[in-house]
Amino acid sequence: MDQADTSPPQNPLAGIGWMLLTGLCFVAVNVIVKAVGTALPAPEAAFLRFVAGIVLLSPVILRLAGARFSGRAWALFGARGLFHTLAVMTWFYAMARIPLAEATAMSYMSPIYVTLGAALFLGERLAARRLLAVAAALIGVVIILRPGFRALSPGHYAQLFATLSFAASFLTAKRLAREASPSQIIAMLSISVTIGLAPFALAVWVTPTLAQTAWLFLVAIFATAGHYCMARAFAVAPISVTQPVTFLQIVWAVLFGVLLFGEPVDIWVLVGGAVIIGAVSFIAWRESVLRRREASSLEAVRP
Repeated sequence: MDQADTSPPQNPLAGIGWMLLTGLCFVAVNVIVKAVGTALPAPEAAFLRFVAGIVLLSPVILRLAGARFSGRAWALFGARGLFHTLAVMTWFYAMARIPLAEATAMSYMSPIYVTLGAALFLGERLAARRLLAVAAALIGVVIILRPGFRALSPGHYAQLFATLSFAASFLTAKRLAREASPSQIIAMLSISVTIGLAPFALAVWVTPTLAQTAWLFLVAIFATAGHYCMARAFAVAPISVTQPVTFLQIVWAVLFGVLLFGEPVDIWVLVGGAVIIGAVSFIAWRESVLRRREASSLEAVRP
């Protein structure tokens, strides 16, 4: 007898709504980090944000007390903590130094790097269509940065490095999925990154004001809420429906950049961002199609 389908009902409009909230939460994170700016060194700002995350995730972290992990899992936890530590430090540095819209657009390259990394290190197949999408996304980055036509700042290079490091962290998390539960992976990330950031933060420590500490705690709240909203969006609608909505993050980033920080509107950032998001959306759509085909094949051979 076939088992009943327990998957949640599909609701594209609800998925779009949750993804809109996701975008607003992540743009709020970017705005707050940029507003804190260079008043606090990047490692210290990142450290305070993750300390706040430890507080928010304390119920999950407390459940790790009885967990038992293999040596391989501990090595992967350490590697991911290192990648993510480097990523958040350079990301905080970049956010304070380059326009909000540029940082937002460049951050969309992480899924592209994950696609390449999965093919290079995890043995996943990189079909011709995916390869073309990756090439298109790289062209999008060139459009945004326009090397040779303008000077690139250390903030641009920091954002490129941060995006690569976030991708490496995600790829490590995919490996960890075989060793630990999602909640354990998230909790261990918070712990390992907080520990990893501590020596860098102490080396450049500046006593933060109460307001700065409160703002960085708010960053942790918005980041947690953003991941929750994203999970809800993916639960009720296909990624092919929700992914294009992420383009609005660039629109909001441009709007807040103009209104709050006096940043000029750069049409090339919008064009390059649209190219990158188009490529990411295509890859997401292809993956959803392949998953449906695989599910259909399994259904066909079920006795």
